[in-house]
Amino acid sequence: MYRLGVLISGRGSNFHSILKSVNSGFITNAEIVVVISNKEDAKGLNIAKENRIDAVFINPKDLSRQDYDKIVADTLIKYRVDFVILAGFMRILSSEFIKTFENRIVNIHPALLPSFRGLHAQRQALEKGVKFSGATVHFVTNELDDGPIVVQSVVPVMDNDTEDSLSKRILKTEHRIYPLAVKLITENRIKIEKNRVICDTEGLDDEFYALNPKEFGR
Repeated sequence: MYRLGVLISGRGSNFHSILKSVNSGFITNAEIVVVISNKEDAKGLNIAKENRIDAVFINPKDLSRQDYDKIVADTLIKYRVDFVILAGFMRILSSEFIKTFENRIVNIHPALLPSFRGLHAQRQALEKGVKFSGATVHFVTNELDDGPIVVQSVVPVMDNDTEDSLSKRILKTEHRIYPLAVKLITENRIKIEKNRVICDTEGLDDEFYALNPKEFGR
């Protein structure tokens, strides 16, 4: 059974979607053992407490990025975490932290990487006039939003979309593909070759794995 540590900064909706998939039995080989936030009022901490998961606020005030990340890393090590799940954690991780958990940090980004990296990905998509956007689950490396891709989903971009409406449509897919990515990882279905994830999808529901963009355009 793999032990997951989740890092959040806010509402924790992706954390909650993964938790529900663990509780429902969709994810069978992992448990969430700790949730850490850099924001004391993060709603995701309350979700953790309600589900009897250790919820830890680590205050970044007056700490360098390296010092803060060292405290977070030490906390994750104390909980014997196998994989670190970033779920809306609004901090850039130091190279030392990434090295400590090399190929064991997973993130979700609201765009079809490698397009539209960084902040406000939905706004970037609208400004470029793309017809499709989506979400990407990937492993974290020292390059921002550039790690090996585990799963992606596609959603249509409507002519009347705003940044908010597109964000909401993408978020629906995030809540589906992030649990799927965790399932694939914790069932040992993937391997990383150079910058590419090779995935064993045998036995998976094709209709679930290959998401239909029309479903999210209603």
